[in-house]
Amino acid sequence: MALTSLPTGLPKRLKVAIQMDPIGPINIEADSTFRIALEAQARGHELFYYTPDKLSYREGRVLARGWPLTVRREVGNHYTLGAETEIDLAEWDVVWLRQDPPFDMGYITTTHLLERIHPATLVVNDPFWVRNSPEKLLVLNFPDLTPPTLIARDLAAIRSFKAAHGDIILKPLYGNGGAGVFRLDPNDRNLASLHELFTSMSREPLIAQKFVPDVSKGDKRIILVDGEPVGAINRVPAEGETRSNMHVGGRPEKIGLTARDLEICARLAPVLKEKGQVFVGIDVIGDWLTEINVTSPTGIQELERFDGTNTAERIWQVIEAKRGG
Repeated sequence: MALTSLPTGLPKRLKVAIQMDPIGPINIEADSTFRIALEAQARGHELFYYTPDKLSYREGRVLARGWPLTVRREVGNHYTLGAETEIDLAEWDVVWLRQDPPFDMGYITTTHLLERIHPATLVVNDPFWVRNSPEKLLVLNFPDLTPPTLIARDLAAIRSFKAAHGDIILKPLYGNGGAGVFRLDPNDRNLASLHELFTSMSREPLIAQKFVPDVSKGDKRIILVDGEPVGAINRVPAEGETRSNMHVGGRPEKIGLTARDLEICARLAPVLKEKGQVFVGIDVIGDWLTEINVTSPTGIQELERFDGTNTAERIWQVIEAKRGG
Protein backbone atom coordinates (compact mmCIF):
# COMPACT_ATOMS: atom_id res chain seq x y z
CA MET A 1 0.00 0.00 0.00
CA ALA A 2 1.54 3.28 -1.09
CA LEU A 3 2.35 5.99 1.43
CA THR A 4 2.06 9.64 0.41
CA SER A 5 5.18 11.65 1.22
CA LEU A 6 4.98 14.75 3.38
CA PRO A 7 7.50 17.59 3.23
CA THR A 8 11.08 16.71 4.17
CA GLY A 9 11.55 16.08 7.90
CA LEU A 10 7.97 14.95 8.50
CA PRO A 11 6.75 11.35 8.64
CA LYS A 12 5.07 9.79 5.63
CA ARG A 13 1.32 10.26 5.69
CA LEU A 14 -0.41 7.16 6.98
CA LYS A 15 -4.03 6.09 6.63
CA VAL A 16 -5.08 5.22 10.19
CA ALA A 17 -8.31 3.48 11.19
CA ILE A 18 -9.29 3.47 14.87
CA GLN A 19 -11.58 0.75 16.23
CA MET A 20 -12.91 2.10 19.51
CA ASP A 21 -15.98 2.58 21.69
CA PRO A 22 -18.29 5.52 20.81
CA ILE A 23 -16.24 8.70 20.65
CA GLY A 24 -18.96 11.08 21.84
CA PRO A 25 -18.93 10.33 25.60
CA ILE A 26 -15.15 10.08 26.10
CA ASN A 27 -13.28 12.28 28.59
CA ILE A 28 -10.80 14.08 26.35
CA GLU A 29 -8.61 15.00 29.35
CA ALA A 30 -8.02 11.34 30.21
CA ASP A 31 -8.75 9.15 27.20
CA SER A 32 -5.58 7.64 25.70
CA THR A 33 -7.19 6.85 22.33
CA PHE A 34 -8.12 10.51 21.93
CA ARG A 35 -4.53 11.57 22.67
CA ILE A 36 -3.18 9.02 20.17
CA ALA A 37 -5.60 10.31 17.51
CA LEU A 38 -4.70 13.94 18.26
CA GLU A 39 -0.99 13.18 17.86
CA ALA A 40 -1.60 11.26 14.63
CA GLN A 41 -3.53 14.20 13.20
CA ALA A 42 -0.77 16.63 14.21
CA ARG A 43 1.71 14.42 12.34
CA GLY A 44 -0.36 14.64 9.16
CA HIS A 45 -1.97 11.20 9.23
CA GLU A 46 -5.49 10.56 7.91
CA LEU A 47 -7.98 9.30 10.50
CA PHE A 48 -11.00 7.02 10.15
CA TYR A 49 -13.16 5.96 13.11
CA TYR A 50 -15.51 3.02 13.56
CA THR A 51 -17.01 1.04 16.43
CA PRO A 52 -16.45 -2.73 16.80
CA ASP A 53 -20.01 -3.58 15.71
CA LYS A 54 -19.24 -1.97 12.33
CA LEU A 55 -16.41 -4.44 11.58
CA SER A 56 -17.27 -7.24 9.12
CA TYR A 57 -15.83 -9.96 6.90
CA ARG A 58 -17.26 -10.36 3.41
CA GLU A 59 -15.97 -12.65 0.68
CA GLY A 60 -12.31 -12.44 1.62
CA ARG A 61 -12.29 -8.78 2.67
CA VAL A 62 -12.23 -7.23 6.15
CA LEU A 63 -14.46 -4.16 6.05
CA ALA A 64 -15.37 -1.35 8.45
CA ARG A 65 -18.27 1.06 8.19
CA GLY A 66 -17.50 4.37 9.83
CA TRP A 67 -16.47 7.97 9.35
CA PRO A 68 -13.47 10.12 8.43
CA LEU A 69 -12.45 11.74 11.73
CA THR A 70 -11.10 15.11 12.83
CA VAL A 71 -10.31 15.67 16.53
CA ARG A 72 -9.66 18.77 18.60
CA ARG A 73 -9.08 19.48 22.28
CA GLU A 74 -12.35 21.29 22.89
CA VAL A 75 -14.63 19.93 25.60
CA GLY A 76 -18.06 19.26 24.13
CA ASN A 77 -16.76 19.80 20.60
CA HIS A 78 -13.90 17.33 20.41
CA TYR A 79 -14.60 15.65 17.07
CA THR A 80 -16.09 16.05 13.62
CA LEU A 81 -17.17 13.15 11.43
CA GLY A 82 -17.25 13.05 7.65
CA ALA A 83 -19.81 11.18 5.61
CA GLU A 84 -20.40 7.56 6.69
CA THR A 85 -18.70 5.13 4.34
CA GLU A 86 -17.34 1.60 4.19
CA ILE A 87 -13.61 0.95 3.82
CA ASP A 88 -11.49 -2.12 3.09
CA LEU A 89 -9.02 -2.24 5.98
CA ALA A 90 -6.44 -4.04 3.84
CA GLU A 91 -6.05 -0.76 1.95
CA TRP A 92 -5.11 1.13 5.12
CA ASP A 93 -1.70 1.41 6.76
CA VAL A 94 -2.58 1.11 10.45
CA VAL A 95 -5.57 -0.13 12.44
CA TRP A 96 -5.79 0.61 16.15
CA LEU A 97 -7.54 -2.05 18.28
CA ARG A 98 -8.72 0.22 21.09
CA GLN A 99 -12.15 -0.76 22.37
CA ASP A 100 -12.38 -1.44 26.10
CA PRO A 101 -13.02 -4.93 27.46
CA PRO A 102 -14.97 -6.96 28.58
CA PHE A 103 -12.80 -9.45 26.79
CA ASP A 104 -15.77 -11.48 25.59
CA MET A 105 -16.46 -13.42 22.37
CA GLY A 106 -17.39 -10.19 20.59
CA TYR A 107 -13.97 -8.76 21.42
CA ILE A 108 -12.23 -12.01 20.50
CA THR A 109 -14.02 -12.14 17.14
CA THR A 110 -12.63 -8.72 16.23
CA THR A 111 -9.11 -10.04 16.86
CA HIS A 112 -9.74 -12.98 14.51
CA LEU A 113 -10.94 -10.65 11.76
CA LEU A 114 -8.14 -8.12 12.18
CA GLU A 115 -5.57 -10.91 12.23
CA ARG A 116 -6.49 -11.57 8.59
CA ILE A 117 -5.04 -8.22 7.49
CA HIS A 118 -2.06 -8.03 9.87
CA PRO A 119 0.86 -7.39 9.38
CA ALA A 120 0.36 -6.07 5.80
CA THR A 121 -1.88 -3.58 7.55
CA LEU A 122 -0.24 -2.96 10.92
CA VAL A 123 -2.72 -3.71 13.71
CA VAL A 124 -1.75 -2.18 17.05
CA ASN A 125 -1.52 -4.13 19.26
CA ASP A 126 -0.95 -7.40 17.33
CA PRO A 127 -4.41 -9.02 17.51
CA PHE A 128 -3.14 -12.61 17.72
CA TRP A 129 -1.20 -11.85 20.89
CA VAL A 130 -3.88 -9.59 22.34
CA ARG A 131 -6.22 -12.57 22.05
CA ASN A 132 -3.69 -15.00 23.50
CA SER A 133 -2.22 -12.73 26.17
CA PRO A 134 -5.03 -10.85 27.93
CA GLU A 135 -4.02 -8.77 30.93
CA LYS A 136 -4.58 -11.21 33.76
CA LEU A 137 -3.15 -14.22 31.89
CA LEU A 138 0.12 -12.97 30.40
CA VAL A 139 1.39 -12.37 33.95
CA LEU A 140 1.32 -16.14 34.49
CA ASN A 141 4.54 -16.27 32.43
CA PHE A 142 6.29 -14.45 35.28
CA PRO A 143 5.32 -16.21 38.54
CA ASP A 144 8.40 -14.93 40.39
CA LEU A 145 7.34 -11.33 39.70
CA THR A 146 3.70 -11.68 40.78
CA PRO A 147 1.86 -12.24 44.08
CA PRO A 148 0.56 -15.79 44.64
CA THR A 149 -2.19 -16.21 42.03
CA LEU A 150 -5.04 -18.61 41.38
CA ILE A 151 -7.28 -18.97 38.33
CA ALA A 152 -10.26 -21.19 39.01
CA ARG A 153 -14.03 -21.45 38.91
CA ASP A 154 -14.27 -24.24 41.47
CA LEU A 155 -15.31 -22.96 44.91
CA ALA A 156 -13.24 -25.58 46.74
CA ALA A 157 -10.09 -24.44 44.92
CA ILE A 158 -10.78 -20.80 45.82
CA ARG A 159 -11.49 -21.73 49.45
CA SER A 160 -8.19 -23.61 49.63
CA PHE A 161 -6.30 -20.63 48.17
CA LYS A 162 -7.94 -18.26 50.66
CA ALA A 163 -7.14 -20.60 53.54
CA ALA A 164 -3.49 -20.60 52.49
CA HIS A 165 -3.16 -16.82 52.11
CA GLY A 166 -5.86 -15.37 54.38
CA ASP A 167 -6.30 -11.98 52.75
CA ILE A 168 -7.05 -12.11 49.02
CA ILE A 169 -8.39 -10.12 46.08
CA LEU A 170 -11.07 -11.84 43.98
CA LYS A 171 -12.14 -10.51 40.57
CA PRO A 172 -13.46 -11.54 37.15
CA LEU A 173 -10.73 -12.93 34.91
CA TYR A 174 -11.74 -10.79 31.92
CA GLY A 175 -13.03 -7.65 33.61
CA ASN A 176 -11.59 -4.14 33.51
CA GLY A 177 -11.64 -0.76 35.18
CA GLY A 178 -11.92 -2.18 38.71
CA ALA A 179 -15.41 -3.61 38.14
CA GLY A 180 -16.24 -6.62 40.28
CA VAL A 181 -13.06 -6.49 42.39
CA PHE A 182 -13.46 -7.65 45.99
CA ARG A 183 -11.08 -7.90 48.92
CA LEU A 184 -11.77 -10.87 51.18
CA ASP A 185 -9.83 -10.48 54.43
CA PRO A 186 -9.33 -13.31 56.97
CA ASN A 187 -12.62 -12.45 58.75
CA ASP A 188 -14.73 -12.25 55.60
CA ARG A 189 -17.67 -14.66 55.27
CA ASN A 190 -18.86 -13.72 51.77
CA LEU A 191 -16.79 -16.00 49.55
CA ALA A 192 -19.57 -18.49 48.87
CA SER A 193 -22.07 -15.72 48.11
CA LEU A 194 -19.67 -13.93 45.80
CA HIS A 195 -18.86 -17.17 44.02
CA GLU A 196 -22.58 -17.83 43.55
CA LEU A 197 -23.06 -14.30 42.18
CA PHE A 198 -20.13 -14.50 39.75
CA THR A 199 -20.94 -17.97 38.46
CA SER A 200 -24.62 -17.08 37.94
CA MET A 201 -23.54 -14.21 35.66
CA SER A 202 -20.77 -15.87 33.67
CA ARG A 203 -19.23 -19.23 32.78
CA GLU A 204 -15.73 -17.79 33.02
CA PRO A 205 -13.19 -18.51 35.76
CA LEU A 206 -12.20 -16.04 38.45
CA ILE A 207 -8.75 -14.81 39.39
CA ALA A 208 -7.59 -14.54 42.98
CA GLN A 209 -4.36 -12.99 44.22
CA LYS A 210 -2.84 -12.62 47.64
CA PHE A 211 -3.66 -9.13 48.90
CA VAL A 212 -0.69 -6.75 48.75
CA PRO A 213 -1.01 -4.17 51.58
CA ASP A 214 1.17 -1.70 49.65
CA VAL A 215 -1.89 -0.92 47.51
CA SER A 216 -2.79 1.69 50.14
CA LYS A 217 0.23 3.66 48.87
CA GLY A 218 -0.94 3.27 45.29
CA ASP A 219 -1.09 1.00 42.27
CA LYS A 220 1.61 2.08 39.83
CA ARG A 221 0.76 2.14 36.11
CA ILE A 222 3.95 1.91 34.07
CA ILE A 223 3.67 2.72 30.37
CA LEU A 224 5.84 0.75 27.94
CA VAL A 225 6.24 1.56 24.25
CA ASP A 226 7.67 -1.25 22.13
CA GLY A 227 8.86 -2.90 25.34
CA GLU A 228 10.62 0.16 26.77
CA PRO A 229 9.35 2.01 29.88
CA VAL A 230 8.59 5.68 29.24
CA GLY A 231 7.26 6.58 32.70
CA ALA A 232 4.68 5.87 35.36
CA ILE A 233 1.78 7.32 37.30
CA ASN A 234 0.63 6.25 40.74
CA ARG A 235 -3.07 5.59 41.26
CA VAL A 236 -4.06 5.99 44.92
CA PRO A 237 -7.32 4.43 46.16
CA ALA A 238 -10.06 6.71 47.44
CA GLU A 239 -10.72 6.68 51.19
CA GLY A 240 -12.26 3.35 52.19
CA GLU A 241 -11.53 1.76 48.80
CA THR A 242 -9.23 -1.12 47.88
CA ARG A 243 -9.46 -0.43 44.15
CA SER A 244 -7.16 2.22 42.73
CA ASN A 245 -8.55 2.36 39.17
CA MET A 246 -9.30 5.90 38.04
CA HIS A 247 -12.68 4.67 36.74
CA VAL A 248 -13.71 4.15 40.39
CA GLY A 249 -12.22 7.25 41.99
CA GLY A 250 -8.52 6.45 42.17
CA ARG A 251 -6.36 9.59 42.30
CA PRO A 252 -3.45 9.82 39.86
CA GLU A 253 -0.16 11.11 41.26
CA LYS A 254 3.31 11.80 39.91
CA ILE A 255 5.83 9.03 40.63
CA GLY A 256 9.16 7.76 39.36
CA LEU A 257 10.46 4.31 38.48
CA THR A 258 12.30 2.24 41.09
CA ALA A 259 15.07 -0.29 40.52
CA ARG A 260 12.46 -3.04 40.98
CA ASP A 261 10.18 -1.43 38.38
CA LEU A 262 13.05 -1.35 35.88
CA GLU A 263 13.87 -4.99 36.67
CA ILE A 264 10.27 -5.99 35.92
CA CYS A 265 10.25 -3.97 32.69
CA ALA A 266 13.53 -5.52 31.55
CA ARG A 267 12.04 -8.99 32.03
CA LEU A 268 8.93 -8.09 30.04
CA ALA A 269 10.59 -6.15 27.21
CA PRO A 270 11.65 -9.02 24.93
CA VAL A 271 8.28 -10.76 25.31
CA LEU A 272 6.29 -7.61 24.50
CA LYS A 273 8.45 -6.78 21.47
CA GLU A 274 8.24 -10.37 20.18
CA LYS A 275 4.45 -10.34 20.50
CA GLY A 276 4.01 -6.98 18.75
CA GLN A 277 2.59 -5.20 21.78
CA VAL A 278 3.51 -1.59 20.95
CA PHE A 279 1.49 0.17 23.68
CA VAL A 280 1.27 -1.60 27.03
CA GLY A 281 0.43 -0.55 30.58
CA ILE A 282 1.61 -2.77 33.43
CA ASP A 283 0.35 -2.55 37.00
CA VAL A 284 2.79 -2.83 39.90
CA ILE A 285 1.84 -2.80 43.58
CA GLY A 286 4.84 -2.53 45.87
CA ASP A 287 7.35 -4.94 44.37
CA TRP A 288 4.79 -7.08 42.57
CA LEU A 289 3.53 -7.17 38.99
CA THR A 290 -0.25 -7.71 38.99
CA GLU A 291 -1.41 -7.09 35.38
CA ILE A 292 -0.04 -6.60 31.87
CA ASN A 293 -2.62 -4.50 30.04
CA VAL A 294 -2.54 -5.02 26.26
CA THR A 295 -6.19 -4.66 25.21
CA SER A 296 -6.80 -0.93 25.77
CA PRO A 297 -4.21 0.53 28.17
CA THR A 298 -4.55 4.08 29.38
CA GLY A 299 -2.61 6.61 31.48
CA ILE A 300 -0.66 8.54 28.84
CA GLN A 301 -2.44 11.86 29.37
CA GLU A 302 -1.78 11.80 33.12
CA LEU A 303 1.88 10.95 32.46
CA GLU A 304 2.15 13.86 30.03
CA ARG A 305 0.70 16.29 32.57
CA PHE A 306 2.96 15.10 35.40
CA ASP A 307 6.26 14.57 33.59
CA GLY A 308 5.88 16.30 30.23
CA THR A 309 6.43 12.91 28.57
CA ASN A 310 4.75 12.79 25.16
CA THR A 311 4.04 9.06 25.04
CA ALA A 312 1.77 9.46 22.00
CA GLU A 313 4.68 10.92 20.05
CA ARG A 314 6.88 7.97 20.98
CA ILE A 315 4.14 5.51 19.99
CA TRP A 316 3.81 7.13 16.57
CA GLN A 317 7.57 7.18 16.06
CA VAL A 318 7.59 3.40 16.56
CA ILE A 319 4.61 2.88 14.24
CA GLU A 320 6.04 5.14 11.55
CA ALA A 321 9.32 3.22 11.68
CA LYS A 322 7.44 -0.06 11.29
CA ARG A 323 5.57 1.42 8.31
CA GLY A 324 8.79 2.56 6.64
CA GLY A 325 8.42 6.18 7.65
